[in-house]
Amino acid sequence: MSPFLRIGFSKFEMDPGLAYHEEVLNPYCAVYMKEAIDTEKGQVHKQKKPTMYPPWSTTFDAHVHPGRIMHVMVKDRTAELKSEATVALDSLATQCKKENGKLETWLELKPQGRLLMEAKYYLEKTDAAGQPEEESGQMREGLFALHQRRGAIKQAKVHVVKCHEFSATFFPQPTFCSVCKEFVWGLNKQGYQCRQCNAAIHKKCIDKVIAKCTGSAINSKETMIHKERFKIDMPHRFRVYNYKSPTFCEHCGTLLWGLAKQGLKCEECCMNVHHKCQKKVANLCGINQKLMAEALAMIETKQQARSSMDTETEITGREGPVSVDQPGVIRAPSGLVTATATPANKEMQGVSWEGPEDRSITEALKEEEPLYAVPKKDQPRFTVNDFVLHKMLGKGSFGKVFLAELKRSGKFYAVKALKKDVVLMDDDVECTMVERRVLSLAWENPFLTHLYCTFQTKENLFFVMEYLNGGDLMFHIQSCHKFDLHRATFYGAEIICGLQFLHSRGIIYRDLKLDNVLLDSEGHIKIADFGMCKENMQNDTLTSTFCGTPDYIAPEILLGQKYNSSADWWSFGVLLYEMLIGHSPFHGQDEEELFQSIRTDNPFYPHWLSKDSKDLLIKLFVREPEERLGLKGNIRQHKFFSTTDWNNLEQRKVAPPFKPTISSPSDCSNFDKEFINEKPRLSCADRTLINSVDQTMFKNFSFVNPGMGRPAAR
Repeated sequence: MSPFLRIGFSKFEMDPGLAYHEEVLNPYCAVYMKEAIDTEKGQVHKQKKPTMYPPWSTTFDAHVHPGRIMHVMVKDRTAELKSEATVALDSLATQCKKENGKLETWLELKPQGRLLMEAKYYLEKTDAAGQPEEESGQMREGLFALHQRRGAIKQAKVHVVKCHEFSATFFPQPTFCSVCKEFVWGLNKQGYQCRQCNAAIHKKCIDKVIAKCTGSAINSKETMIHKERFKIDMPHRFRVYNYKSPTFCEHCGTLLWGLAKQGLKCEECCMNVHHKCQKKVANLCGINQKLMAEALAMIETKQQARSSMDTETEITGREGPVSVDQPGVIRAPSGLVTATATPANKEMQGVSWEGPEDRSITEALKEEEPLYAVPKKDQPRFTVNDFVLHKMLGKGSFGKVFLAELKRSGKFYAVKALKKDVVLMDDDVECTMVERRVLSLAWENPFLTHLYCTFQTKENLFFVMEYLNGGDLMFHIQSCHKFDLHRATFYGAEIICGLQFLHSRGIIYRDLKLDNVLLDSEGHIKIADFGMCKENMQNDTLTSTFCGTPDYIAPEILLGQKYNSSADWWSFGVLLYEMLIGHSPFHGQDEEELFQSIRTDNPFYPHWLSKDSKDLLIKLFVREPEERLGLKGNIRQHKFFSTTDWNNLEQRKVAPPFKPTISSPSDCSNFDKEFINEKPRLSCADRTLINSVDQTMFKNFSFVNPGMGRPAAR
């Protein structure tokens, strides 16, 4: 038996009373795994594996060997912070075993700071030679077997505005917005902070930033641009100042620490900043960014309105371009504005508003956006009190999934509850809205999980979906090791139908894996969990977000390249390989080794694998995205699917090769027992944090699908 630890770091803290606390900018971890080696001078530790840089709240695996240590170092982007600690892995494994296999503790660093660390203890079965067990060429419960669920990861969202790199931040202390100069109210209130210049702003003020991010305000690119466009080049005249009352920096928004000479004050506009922020402040002395941005927006709106009016005049008036002051002009009906198909309002094509002549375009655009599935006016709204929670079907950092019964009808649904504080902390509000829109669209395809309604409370967001009690493919493959060729072909074909439907609507799925493919009571598949989807990906559009489940991530994503729907076909290849062979095609003892394997290794194909199966997998594992089967060529015409009747399959007329054992509509025997045995209750949220949440962020989330109250379409 070979033990290993699954380790994650979720939080870094320093003493807020220390002056150095102000200098910690976006701390990150470097993890060095070192082996004990005996030399003439005694035992020394040598690093053999590549250095890992695990993102916060993700995990990596570390095998436990005698004398092996983990050297953890925390740094910040300025490279000035270097706090570190060394942990013996066998000692950490012993502590985990004492705590029933799981340990959560603070790791004290030197010279200062601490890390919140979580570790879980696991065992792997190996043979006498120390290799994963094999039988007849098939991998058993070993290092690469499909015995462990792995969560998806996603790169923190970065909003690039005027060269600033803003990311969502929960400020640990009261903070001022550098744009509107107002408080970011509330404890742990979330706003945005630039990762480069440290400027802090409200979320609502992100479109009012006019100053470019700068390392130095003197002769910076930002200063040159404002010189040319606005004739603005007004350097601040900062002087050291002794503050007699608590004062906040008007750039990064945090408190000026100390008893004397705490910061700098501009002699002209009285702006207060830290000493460290002086070189990061733009040459906008006396300029109110908020008012200037609003004025520019108003000018732009008027120009658009004038341009629109001129166009209408040319169409409805006499021949040739004329102005509205010229005689003979026929004016268009007042108050009629047609929405254009820009990326921002693509869903509002063909919508028009009628109103008073002085109604502005800006006011008209504030109308609620339509949904893919628009609820009827007489459809009832739902609340959490309309449901009885019977069992917990799954959980993660996002929240929980419950088996719930609708009281008025006695029907059973799967209710997914997301915690608003987690959604906000991860800056995933838009991802949540995307998930709801894709789920609404899913009614048009029988191989996607269907949504009935959404609603919200002060603490949670709820998705009410059809209950698929056949379990997921991960659950079933764990019991039989791998699927036979007929069963794998059937599941693969139905997954292709669901994927191609999403792609035809300009949606990349980005999280295809065994865990996200469910079976209904008859044995047909349903793709679930659309939280990673990317919309508006038609034609040659590319995206660049780093996201997905580690084993399934395409090499172009790992290389930081822009990608399209070809990434889904790589993930499909991984999933098909797992169904046919029973283990993952790429492997590593930690995430870094796994990613290196995905980028460079060729999967192992057993001698018993059919020729057509191998050929299909090879064409799906092509590392050039534009040459990968699925994006290039017709995957349905591959010989692997030669026995598939695609027309009948799309209509669910092909009998599934396996039918789950189900005793009743509420049967949940096909779900992992570790979840089922837990009490079904909603997680408690931090009241202080929830009270500070801007609830308008979730406006228009609640809706009822017209199909609520009738069975899902077959």
